[in-house]
Amino acid sequence: MTLVAGVDSSTQSCKIVIRDAETGALVRRGRASHPEGTEVAPATWWDALQAAIADAGGLDDVAAISVAGQQHGMVVLDEDGRVIRDALLWNDTRSAQAARDLISEVGADEYARRVGVVPVASFTATKLRWLRDAEPENAARVAAVALPHDWLTWRLRGFGPREESPLGPVLDELTTDRSDASGTAYWSAETNAYDLELFERALGHAAVLPRVLGPGESAGTTPDGLVVGPGAGDNAGAALGVGASSGDVVVSIGTSGTVFAVTDTPSRDASGTVAGFASADGAYLPLIATLNAARILDAIARLLGVDHAELGELALQGEPGAQGLVLQPYFEGERTPNLPDATATLFGMTLGSTTRPNLARAAIEGLLCGLADGLEAVRGQGVEATRLLLTGGAAQNPAVQAIAAQVFDVPVVIPTPGEYVADGAAVQAAWALTGERPAWSISIAAEPVADFREHIRANYAARR
Repeated sequence: MTLVAGVDSSTQSCKIVIRDAETGALVRRGRASHPEGTEVAPATWWDALQAAIADAGGLDDVAAISVAGQQHGMVVLDEDGRVIRDALLWNDTRSAQAARDLISEVGADEYARRVGVVPVASFTATKLRWLRDAEPENAARVAAVALPHDWLTWRLRGFGPREESPLGPVLDELTTDRSDASGTAYWSAETNAYDLELFERALGHAAVLPRVLGPGESAGTTPDGLVVGPGAGDNAGAALGVGASSGDVVVSIGTSGTVFAVTDTPSRDASGTVAGFASADGAYLPLIATLNAARILDAIARLLGVDHAELGELALQGEPGAQGLVLQPYFEGERTPNLPDATATLFGMTLGSTTRPNLARAAIEGLLCGLADGLEAVRGQGVEATRLLLTGGAAQNPAVQAIAAQVFDVPVVIPTPGEYVADGAAVQAAWALTGERPAWSISIAAEPVADFREHIRANYAARR
């Protein structure tokens, strides 16, 4: 049996799965936590990766590894390969004004044309502009810019500061992949090239950027001889992990929410609603993201004094549409639509509608209606949706499953819970090792009966 490893270095933790390269069967897994915050020392990711590997029983019998990770994070290195300052993560919004400045200088239409995205505070380019403006001394020291998975891949291959790594600080050995590069706002999925003018406009000067690897291409090897795959952004890794293909739309309910699809056609949305990312398999990944997803359920469950299972039971006691009770769930602003200063609002409160079951149902309907708006935006880019793959922890709640079948007008399928980002990275590792993309199957946990109720979406839209 030949084993491969896939890593998900996410915002909250590092997870690793070790699988049979031929069948995809899970052999073992490991996990380690990351520190909280929107500004994190990359060294903590490296430490967590080592701890997760140890938790999984080590890599002595593993032939290849690939790292998927949180997108957009800014890792800046000096000429000696040292991290200049803590990385700003995707959810650090201090660069919101920098995003507005870049759009003002270049234009939203021009950004969409050149790199397929319009800057928001999440994207790396805006964080570089913030660094240039807020910390000019640090910005002046930047010799290379990497994303979280780029930096971890580089370290795995033996590169880094001379005192910490056997091969030293060879910045030209930094690598990335199409999916993660497409989230920077200075690389185009359509042209497969960096837009260096946009990069230098953000940072203020030229610097080394990672070489962009193709699907299944190896980044090199570790000092111990493991083949290292190209890595991926987390959503592209998840698409590989669930085996998404043409006609599939993935809706992921995590702390934040995402809606994305694998398609052969690049996206250009000057409104910035749909990001024209690349997929990890050589195609494209039009994507929308919401800031509010599972934490909507967290907030209402706390308010009602119940856990998530009890929240679902309450919701199923209410009628579809919650008797007109609508939760607009922008608890801490929103990214889609772009309303960073918005707050949540409860509409339609009457003596009849204001009940615990209706509030529980309104929370789930509000969550899913926001994601359904995202589905419509992705469809607006020419994506055909014939099946919806609902993933994330909240997707296992029977009420979420049943209400999803009422909110979405396409068949809903819930894959068995898994570490799909890490699984996608394991697919990459097997691909880089053998030269062929593996055809692993996934199991399905539920397929709720289609029960589309148009008035749920109509009520939500009327309050949007």
